[in-house]
Amino acid sequence: MDDEPQKENKEQEGNAVKDERVGQHEDKDENEGGAELQKCVQERDEYLKGWQRAKADFINYKKEELRRLSEVAQFGNEDLIKEIITVVHSFDLALRIMEKNGGADKGICLIRSQIEEVLKKRGLVKIPVSPGGEYDPSVAEAMLEVESDKPPGTVLEVMEPGYRLHGKVLKPAKVVLAKSKINSINN
Repeated sequence: MDDEPQKENKEQEGNAVKDERVGQHEDKDENEGGAELQKCVQERDEYLKGWQRAKADFINYKKEELRRLSEVAQFGNEDLIKEIITVVHSFDLALRIMEKNGGADKGICLIRSQIEEVLKKRGLVKIPVSPGGEYDPSVAEAMLEVESDKPPGTVLEVMEPGYRLHGKVLKPAKVVLAKSKINSINN
């Protein structure tokens, strides 16, 4: 019978060792599970950040495209308006000649003003350049320089008016500028 208590002690010791091994296994599984969970959390965060960057890029792309489309809508008819400006200028020249030769028909003047109103509605504005004013190369083109008593760079005559379309210079004004008189020495 003495063998039985020894057997029991050995069994208990064996069970304790088994329990210890199982506990170590469970700790190992928990550590591996924790590491795996940590890895999944890191991957999730990386994917989330990537998705957020992609979303921000897409929003920026949409804004840029809307801006570009807005410009296309604003300036899409630029060539047509340039051609109409040329016709309006010719109209003005014809009206001046008609007024010199005995007066222009009011109907023709009305048509010209209607064309100008249509262009204004589309964003076309005449650039204010007048004789006696200072020359601004950003809105006017010097076609000729003439000796004058006025300071150099003064606008003497506006040959053709200039126009802006939605703030952009579509056609610069054509002007005649003053230049210094050259003093000749007479003997």
